[in-house]
Amino acid sequence: MNNHYTYFLILGCSLAGPLALSFDKKVAFYKKWKYLFPAMLLPAVIYIAWDVFFTAKNVWSFNDNYITGIKFINLPIEEVLFFFVVPYCCVFIYECIKCYFPQLSNKRSANIFMQLLAAVLLITGLMFYKRFYTSWAFVLCALFIINLFAFKNFFRNFNTTFFLVAYAIILIPFLLVNGFLTAIPVVLYNDAENLGIRIYTIPMEDVFYGMLLIMMNIALYEKFRNSDDTTTIEKQKI
Repeated sequence: MNNHYTYFLILGCSLAGPLALSFDKKVAFYKKWKYLFPAMLLPAVIYIAWDVFFTAKNVWSFNDNYITGIKFINLPIEEVLFFFVVPYCCVFIYECIKCYFPQLSNKRSANIFMQLLAAVLLITGLMFYKRFYTSWAFVLCALFIINLFAFKNFFRNFNTTFFLVAYAIILIPFLLVNGFLTAIPVVLYNDAENLGIRIYTIPMEDVFYGMLLIMMNIALYEKFRNSDDTTTIEKQKI
């Protein structure tokens, strides 16, 4: 196989299972695409802009041996696709959790955990403000969590228990994919811009970089779905 298709192959293998299982009768994820695809757009734009900036600042870089060479600004096209493929797979897992374990509720302990996590991330991110990856990933993740609670009426359908359970499961394939990307390596990190703490070959910051990405996608996905359900109910009343 041509090594230049390595990143594409990793993305394709990641997407294959969730895409095929999207037509499972119980989950019927394909019926929720109309909420998912619009929800993916804003996080993707934010992350692509973030990625463009960090690549220019040499916070990370890409190994030309494992990408096709097709670029969007300074990003490999595969990296742009990453921000659509990974959220699709992760929201699929989240939806499976909701379908198969509907008894999970928005427990107070889950809210407390999220609030404490936000505080720890915010303090740590500010302490290490000179390390771009650490500070941005931690502070932005903390601020989004704070917004979930500050604007809880807007995000009233975001269930912290479902999210935390789903993300705990998501971390397994997420770290596996990132493990391939960093071990080959397809993506190279500048350790001067992170804490230097690795999970195998993966910078620890990736956990919260990924958490923010998935949290944004799920929050918007639930917002769009709830808005559509509310509109349908109002029409039925009329």
